Amino acid sequence: MADHWNANGQPKNGASAGSGNPYSIDLANFTRRLKALYSHWNQYKFDLWSSTDVLAIAMPPASEDLRYLKSSALNIWLLGYEFPETIMVFTRRHIHFLCSQKKASLLEVVKKPAKEAMGLDVVMHVKAKNDDGTTQMDAIFQAIHAQPKVDGNDAPVVGYIAREEPEGKLLETWAGKLKIASFHLTDVSNGLSDLFAVKDEHEILNVKKAAYLALNVMENVVVPKLENVIDEQMEVTHSALMDETEKAILEPSKANVKLKAENVDICYPPIFQSGGQFDLKPSAQSNDDLLYYDSASVIICAVGARYNSYCSNIARTLMINANSLQSEAYKVLHKAHEAALGALKPGDKISAAYQAALSVVEKDAPELVPNLTKSAGTGMGLEFRESGLNLNAKNDRVVKDGMVFNSSLGFQNIRCETKNPKNQNFSLLIADTVIVRERNVEVLTGKSSKNVTDVTYFVNKNVEKVKRPKGKAEANGTDTFMSKTTLRSDNHEISKEELRRQHQAELARQKNEETAQRLAGGGNGTGDLRAAAKTSTDLIAYKNVNDLPSPKDLMIQIDQKNEAVLLPIYGSMVPFHVATIRTVSSQQDTNRNCFIRIIFNVPGTPFNPHDANTLKNQGAIYLKEVSFRSKDPRHISEVVQLIKTLRRQVMARESERAERATLVTQEKLQLAGNRFKPLRLTDLWIRPVFVGRGRKIPGALEAHFNGFRYSTSRADERVDIMYGNIKHAFFQPAEKEMITLLHFHLHNHIMVGKKKTKDVQFYVEVMDVVQTLGGGKRSAYDPDEIEEEQRERDRKNKINMDFQSFVNRVNDLWGQPQFNGLDLEFDQPLRELGFHGVPYKASAFIVPSSSCLVELVETPFLVVTLSEIEIVNLERVGLGQKNFDMTIVFKDFKRDVLRIDSIPSTSLDGIKEWLDTTDIKYYESRLNLNWRQILKTITDDPRSFIENGGWEFLNLEASDSDSENSVESDQGYEPSDMESESESESDEDDSDSESLVESDDEEEEDSEEDSEEEKGKTWEELEREASNADREKGDESDSDEERKRRKMKAFGKSRATPSSGVPKRAKLR
Repeated sequence: MADHWNANGQPKNGASAGSGNPYSIDLANFTRRLKALYSHWNQYKFDLWSSTDVLAIAMPPASEDLRYLKSSALNIWLLGYEFPETIMVFTRRHIHFLCSQKKASLLEVVKKPAKEAMGLDVVMHVKAKNDDGTTQMDAIFQAIHAQPKVDGNDAPVVGYIAREEPEGKLLETWAGKLKIASFHLTDVSNGLSDLFAVKDEHEILNVKKAAYLALNVMENVVVPKLENVIDEQMEVTHSALMDETEKAILEPSKANVKLKAENVDICYPPIFQSGGQFDLKPSAQSNDDLLYYDSASVIICAVGARYNSYCSNIARTLMINANSLQSEAYKVLHKAHEAALGALKPGDKISAAYQAALSVVEKDAPELVPNLTKSAGTGMGLEFRESGLNLNAKNDRVVKDGMVFNSSLGFQNIRCETKNPKNQNFSLLIADTVIVRERNVEVLTGKSSKNVTDVTYFVNKNVEKVKRPKGKAEANGTDTFMSKTTLRSDNHEISKEELRRQHQAELARQKNEETAQRLAGGGNGTGDLRAAAKTSTDLIAYKNVNDLPSPKDLMIQIDQKNEAVLLPIYGSMVPFHVATIRTVSSQQDTNRNCFIRIIFNVPGTPFNPHDANTLKNQGAIYLKEVSFRSKDPRHISEVVQLIKTLRRQVMARESERAERATLVTQEKLQLAGNRFKPLRLTDLWIRPVFVGRGRKIPGALEAHFNGFRYSTSRADERVDIMYGNIKHAFFQPAEKEMITLLHFHLHNHIMVGKKKTKDVQFYVEVMDVVQTLGGGKRSAYDPDEIEEEQRERDRKNKINMDFQSFVNRVNDLWGQPQFNGLDLEFDQPLRELGFHGVPYKASAFIVPSSSCLVELVETPFLVVTLSEIEIVNLERVGLGQKNFDMTIVFKDFKRDVLRIDSIPSTSLDGIKEWLDTTDIKYYESRLNLNWRQILKTITDDPRSFIENGGWEFLNLEASDSDSENSVESDQGYEPSDMESESESESDEDDSDSESLVESDDEEEEDSEEDSEEEKGKTWEELEREASNADREKGDESDSDEERKRRKMKAFGKSRATPSSGVPKRAKLR
């Protein structure tokens, strides 16, 4: 073990200690741990301490070798420093130190606290510089014999560390005299190991700092270096990578870590392995071989860092163009590693961790059980491997709160069928530093992702797809590396389209395998997301006849209190609940007679299905509509307005009640209180807005212990957003937009005012809308104009900085251990990857982020989680098209696809590049497809879908190469609407914006028209039908452009000969 302080009293890395004594023993820490030592010794004397009466710990001389000794660990744990060539002897009444004069003077300070806390006398035995210490040793032996005999033993039982060989003259003399003395010697390594196993808060802080350093070295130094080496096809040896990584550990600033260099060290020389030669033992070495990163290669890298002598470790496996065996083996290893972590619970046996990992491998990949490492890690602290805390199948010791483990699991030497000798064997390794807590395991290095998608790199090195000139192969017979950004041979270059095609082919294979597994497992979806028909509650206006208001006249009356409309029918006032009314309208004829027409909701008609209430009274007769005539137009108008207003209020209330009934119960917001000052951002507007009267006012957003709270000065305008309910958080500064915003996309709906929503946004307008009243143009050099523009820029920059500061502080809050499971961090959309499209009804600028595809400026908002996407189909892609459509198919096949229409064709290459970079499989088609029918076919018969090649029916290249087979295989996957050639050409201009999808709504509209004839139409509907009929005939309501287009279309048809069967030539643009 490398010394924290060497014998000359200088800091480890040579930094000056400054003026005064460089040593400062923490007496409070010494007192606390001295009590812990004697308490543990007394409690487990006959078990872990082997019935010892005396503890004799000898610290060897200082050494530059990297080694771990229990004597050194005890020195640092108890005194804070190593004291080389020092012997410590603990008895029931005394503590003896045998050392040099200089060390004795430094240890004088422990006499008083030892006496006051434990009643122990500290005795210093000082030896001369060249003395072997025999005289002092005899004095210590006499003191041991003089202590009272315990348990009737004539010879005192002296415990020592048996595995540590004596080094130097002093320790050799001590070991020799100890063996010939009349003592019974026994090993106390188990007692010391158990004493060090549970860490206090000060020790845990040191472990966390060490793990933080190791994590950042891995993320900021090792992984970027390897990616650069692979991308730039550099030649570098494992040992060179080891040296560079070691320098980064010893100089934390190179890894962007603010820790003092004199407090850090390496746990072991960093390990880099590749090329088929792997050793998963911690004692493995990085050899001088070149890093091997050909296709199907594996790279193992491990980094261990220490802070104040406390150890940490992290190991990751990187795979290049992984084959199916490597990918599946890694997935099993990752799952087994997570199972081992989950089994580290206080009170359970240590062996449970390895058994949990073994069970996963036996279930998912039994053929890999012989390759599994024999342990799942070891205890860790002042020693890299604490004896007695090995996570193997035989360790029956109990896990305790505060233990620290190096959770390390791997597969050793898996055989792979290949002719390349460097890929015939591969190993996999995952290691993390973890702390056992009362409720869960805290993974200190967990921010370095272990997901298979994050550790797999796709590099184009397939010689079968790329022709190589002769003589360009390397001397060792392996293929020359081709960068994923610039792949060139002598005279030709592989285009980006070719690179994407190769990557997409690999993604297609993976996607079909993933979809097949999901469908085979019955995972067709999470359920039908389409809302069921709403059931009406029992509508009761009056409980009995006596509650009806007394009629004034036989006129229509509105009872606001009971939400009823009373109609005069055959001389009696008949009440109807306002919710039973569908529409109400009025009309005036030429004789100045006014008519009021009321149409009711009738069960069984379209949009009014049978609900639970109507099924109770199946024999009931329902009134369809009524009409009344009046000579008083003012009264008719007033009645219509009152009915509409009352109906709107009732429907809004019932809608809100139904929405609230489906809400998931949220946890209660815990205010920051006195724990910390809540993070605050003021003068924010919210979307969706609070519904209510009065002027809208801004509010403030506060970050509390477990959630956000937005509130205004009005008591009823308040929204709580729990951290656990946040699925995605976005920060979008104002660049070309008028607002800077924070957006939260939630797992479950919440109520904002009276609106149910999954998206909540807080924003500030960065520019004020100013209208110049002068009317004239202002000069670009007008000083007032320049000053105004500068003020706007300053305001925008200040708002963006305020938001950025709030986001950074919230990210720091989310980085605390209690939020590790939420995986929260503000995401920022990437404007440079954005494109225009129509996701709903209006065009918007849609922007990708690291995890989503979003549009956050215009409402309704668009948030699509990339991990939920199955495939993307780019439709209407072809020569001469000005724009195309994007269809997003989700992994939940019960969920409707998302269409983004009218995307400019200039964005096509950028979208393809983005989809390929994010590992999303995309297809292209020339027409829009009927996705509702396609998904229904897949879910009805998933086996046929899998057997026919999965999503490959969308592959244009495959279908073009074998058109006959494609016609047969694509049955059930036909486009929804096939136009004739003449019609499609004549309507070519319209095809850019009109969709070819045939929706079920058209059938519903047809059936609705038929039913409307039966039940009667409102005045508005009759007017609409007349207007449509006029438009079809081409009256004056048509625009000039529409009439001209219709005339040209008719003229083109009249010129076409009936016998013309020759297809038209395609237009070239």
